[in-house]
Amino acid sequence: MKRILALAFTLLLGIAGFSQTTTVTWKTDVRQKNDSLYTIVFTGQIIDGYHTYGTVTEMGYPAGAEFSPEDSGYSISGPMYDLGTKTDYEGEQVYFNEIILAQDVTVSKEQVKVNGELNWQSCNEDYCNMPEYWEFSVDIKASPAISQGSAGSGESHRGFNWAIVIEAILWGFAALLTPCVFPMVPMTVSFFMKGATSPAAGRFKASMYGLFIVLLYTVPISLIILITRIVGGDAVTADIFNWLATHWLPNIIFFIVFMIFAASFFGAFEIVLPSKLVNKSDKGVDKGGLLGTFFMALTLVLVSFSCTGPIVGSVLIKATQGEFWEPMIAMLAFSLAFALPFTILAFFPSLLKNMPKSGGWLNSVKVVLGFIEVALGFKFLSVADQTYHWGLLDREVYLAIWIVVFTLLGFYLLGKIRFANDDKTDHVSVKRLALAIASFSFVVYMIPGMFGAPLKALSGYLPPITTQDFVLGQNTGNGPVAATVSEVKTTGENKYDLHLPLGLQGYFTLDEGLEAAKAAGKPVFVDITGHGCVNCREMESRVWSDPRVLEILNNDYIVVALYTDDKQKLAEEDWVTTDTGDVLKTLGRANSYIVRTRFGVNAQPNYVLLSPEGEQLAPVRGYDLDIQGFVDFLESGLKEN
Repeated sequence: MKRILALAFTLLLGIAGFSQTTTVTWKTDVRQKNDSLYTIVFTGQIIDGYHTYGTVTEMGYPAGAEFSPEDSGYSISGPMYDLGTKTDYEGEQVYFNEIILAQDVTVSKEQVKVNGELNWQSCNEDYCNMPEYWEFSVDIKASPAISQGSAGSGESHRGFNWAIVIEAILWGFAALLTPCVFPMVPMTVSFFMKGATSPAAGRFKASMYGLFIVLLYTVPISLIILITRIVGGDAVTADIFNWLATHWLPNIIFFIVFMIFAASFFGAFEIVLPSKLVNKSDKGVDKGGLLGTFFMALTLVLVSFSCTGPIVGSVLIKATQGEFWEPMIAMLAFSLAFALPFTILAFFPSLLKNMPKSGGWLNSVKVVLGFIEVALGFKFLSVADQTYHWGLLDREVYLAIWIVVFTLLGFYLLGKIRFANDDKTDHVSVKRLALAIASFSFVVYMIPGMFGAPLKALSGYLPPITTQDFVLGQNTGNGPVAATVSEVKTTGENKYDLHLPLGLQGYFTLDEGLEAAKAAGKPVFVDITGHGCVNCREMESRVWSDPRVLEILNNDYIVVALYTDDKQKLAEEDWVTTDTGDVLKTLGRANSYIVRTRFGVNAQPNYVLLSPEGEQLAPVRGYDLDIQGFVDFLESGLKEN
């Protein structure tokens, strides 16, 4: 009899479950985050009297989805997460009236179909239903975003980096004053004027000469970048740039090369390209016409290599920290400034009479550039030191080197130091005196930095202040501490040897930051940054340090700094697996992959605002020193959260 009753009871439960009314009616939506990353949003309307639970719960049955990857053109990116309005129910996260779930999907084809089954559980005041299921099929087309406003967009609104262009132009003009280049200005212009059948023909040839110089500098680097993008895509180009900018090997090589070039500028030896290469180019000049003009430009580029090589290298390396097109723009700006005088003097040959004659002053220019090369060269060693945490170039050591370098430069300008190729000077000109004053003034500005002064103007070039052993007025018994504008190690949660600026507390992996945000109920401020990023340090020093910005970051956001160039090994739970199955085990590579695939950006600095569930709250913001604009950006995220 008991067995019969038990069987009947079981059948009744089965009938009840079979006839159970669906408590949630679902619809789907697709939102595009970047070129390959999409979010499927499941919005469920809950019938009156019931509530259901989110993806993480201790009380009810957590909502989730099982995907049937019949289409090989997509992969699931991370776990499903919650969106929408939350209501506490006995201390637990539940949803009344409406539940919104989201799942990120990475697509690799123009059109894919995502199939699966959504599952959840609903309860009323008396009991909970059996888990419910709903089969879905979602089409994703790789087209512009199907998003609900800018909050869901992953588009990067990174401003054009005019600083790179201006710096490249200044270096282009500086290269003209080197001994390798300056004597060729009147020589080449005179050549074109004498060899032309008419003034108009001479001006045309000189214009083409300038154009060929621009092309010789710009086309090779552009072809290299474009080929890598065509063959390997954005990811390969970004990885190459990241490797050049952050790996210890190229940075040490660049450091050594800069020291060698500096020694050459000081007169220790002369660096020249193979004579056969130069001679072949020089023979081509005799062919005449545009072909001869091209070889004249090629000869100039080759002959001037010993002076322009370090300058071009400095411009290119800094440009690789930005978007893929920035090295091309930087080379275009440099070569335009470099070639412009040739064209101008060809149009107005009378200006040649007013040009200074070649002489010892050209060697002085070369020596001054040598001092600058020494100072800039240590930046490469500093980048390697920071990304690999060697601890060789602490802030005070770096400053001490710069102080000595620019002090020696000041004495050189005053004639107290002479090199092998310098002419003897009986007096100091007004120009040299002015430059000496500028050099010594720069030294005086740097000296307080030895005691912890922030030195905002140099914030992008100096190692972080936490590497400094002594900060005036601070207790350094337990190691480095924060000054007014400084960097402080977070407490408790920091698994990696990293620091946030300005005394901020935060995290260095996105998962940790989102977990903390959910616990605190705050949005996330994601700082996409790097040790070798000059513009990142400038943003921190000039924008983040503003009291309004700092207050919002301290009180209203969970801060996550994603260093894309750090070489520390990740804890195993933080390893990242790519779409192709590669396992990324270093912090920089993992972060670089995350920001590229999730936020659609390759450059730094960039800033992203996320809800605790990981939903993007505002368009990505890039390098921009507008403080009020940054405040508005942060406040827009708070409003959307």
